[in-house]
Amino acid sequence: MVLMGGGGDNGCGGDNDNGGGDDQNIVGDGIVRHNSSVSEVRDQKIQNVTAATEGTVTANNNNLSSKVGSKNDSLNTSSTNDSAAHVEIPDVKDKLLHGLLASGFDEASCISRVQSQFYGKASPHRPSSYLVSKLRNYEKIHRKCGPNTRAYNRSIVKIVRSKNNGAVGTMCKYLVWTPANGLGNQMISIVATFLYAILTDKVLLLRFGKDKHGLFCEPFLNSTWILPQKSPFWNDNQVETYKSMLEKDKSYNTSKGHLPSSVFLNLAHTRDDPEKFFHCDHSQELLKKVPLLILLSDQYFVPSLFMTPIFSWEINKMFPEKDTLFHHLGRYLFHPSNEAWSLITGFYQKNLAKADERIGLQIRVFNHASTPKQSVMELILSCIIKNQLIPEVLGMQNSVSSTSKNQTTKAVLVASLYPEYGENLKTMYLRKETVSGEVVEVYQASHEEHQKFNDDMHNIKAWVDMYLLSLSDVLVTTSRSTFGYVAQGLGNLRPWLLQRLAGNEKHFPTCKRDFSMEPCNHYPPKHFCNGKPIEDFASSFGYLRKCEDSSFQVKLVNGSV
Repeated sequence: MVLMGGGGDNGCGGDNDNGGGDDQNIVGDGIVRHNSSVSEVRDQKIQNVTAATEGTVTANNNNLSSKVGSKNDSLNTSSTNDSAAHVEIPDVKDKLLHGLLASGFDEASCISRVQSQFYGKASPHRPSSYLVSKLRNYEKIHRKCGPNTRAYNRSIVKIVRSKNNGAVGTMCKYLVWTPANGLGNQMISIVATFLYAILTDKVLLLRFGKDKHGLFCEPFLNSTWILPQKSPFWNDNQVETYKSMLEKDKSYNTSKGHLPSSVFLNLAHTRDDPEKFFHCDHSQELLKKVPLLILLSDQYFVPSLFMTPIFSWEINKMFPEKDTLFHHLGRYLFHPSNEAWSLITGFYQKNLAKADERIGLQIRVFNHASTPKQSVMELILSCIIKNQLIPEVLGMQNSVSSTSKNQTTKAVLVASLYPEYGENLKTMYLRKETVSGEVVEVYQASHEEHQKFNDDMHNIKAWVDMYLLSLSDVLVTTSRSTFGYVAQGLGNLRPWLLQRLAGNEKHFPTCKRDFSMEPCNHYPPKHFCNGKPIEDFASSFGYLRKCEDSSFQVKLVNGSV
């Protein structure tokens, strides 16, 4: 089943740093092609989707196994990518990612569920048995209480009628996610909200507008995660806020039934926001009694859930490897729709499949007008050449030709809003000999020039770019970019982080290797629950460290780093 959305989108501009655009495509043979863009590949591949829906999924699997298997069985990663030394083709029988996914889905309705295992590296991380059991339990709740069920209809009516008496029990409880900012921000916050729903036995429903149509398959069997268009909770103007609920709690005893039946919680943080104490047990005990919670977020607030004592035991049991949380839940939730999958596989097979190594290069320029293009190119080249991600062109500065020529091919996938960085890199390596003898080819799927909102094709291009980046063997991303967070988490990749440029400033080193594939929480809590400022996360919370991106951000790590 392909996701269908409804209602409005409250997205408001932000950190969706995708390369998009359909006027040209950069290819490694030196020709700027005007007929290989994402939009045209989209049209060419629709026939494949149609064929799959007519029952050719099994045949496609066998064909993919022979195509990709013969290529990847001999693929060795470079020394800079220590996450996996060899790419393995998974057993076709293990379509469920070691139990992470549920069985029973119609394969033709979501081809990526079946075929995704043939692309990229096989993950060495298996979900814990406790996580698998929690997912199966959540699926039962969602199937029982999701939209278009008797339990849903009865529960929503009761929630609406018992406006100021949240303590009155309902059959089902709901967590309504509301989008903010770009697609990267939205995807990381959906994962965080889904974990919160699991921990609180609430049903996750998404306020997806028309711009999200065609992005993802439905993740829950025989149900939908989309808030129905006719729901009274598309409008939260009459819903009490989390802030006012806390203020009332200071005046009333919650046992007297003064809690509302629905609450609006804004977790779309900025650095200057007052402390919300969302990570404190008392706040969570209040929210637990509220049958319907509307949550606005553009953040990966998972670290806050780890900091909450009443949640910490369960989260630790679900995720013995703390830095695999997004990797597992992201692969569980986000399956490209048939339309998106046709674009991904079409571009991959045409441009990337034959390479011996794939290098993803995600470039986000936060202030394009004031940042010189030459400074950006110098930053990129210093990072990828000094760290031996790609070889120098013979003749560059003091480069020395290697005595043993390596005839392997490295494909560089550039993801950026702007075309010039990919074009410059392509021109540099076009028909040029490198010091190692390796051939470097440069490709770019799209470039939109400007970030767009409430635009379905723009979002599809962004999703295609993110997924293609996740199939890399080595990944380079831009610091603080949520677009890069999604790619690294899905692909089990510890990226090289390009320093964030502002104006004409210089950085040394120009990039550094991240210590975890987990996304960063850009605005973590600032205080303990007693009001005392948090000075050092690592000493107080064993699995949190300051991000390489910025000293005031935190992320999950698996033990000490």
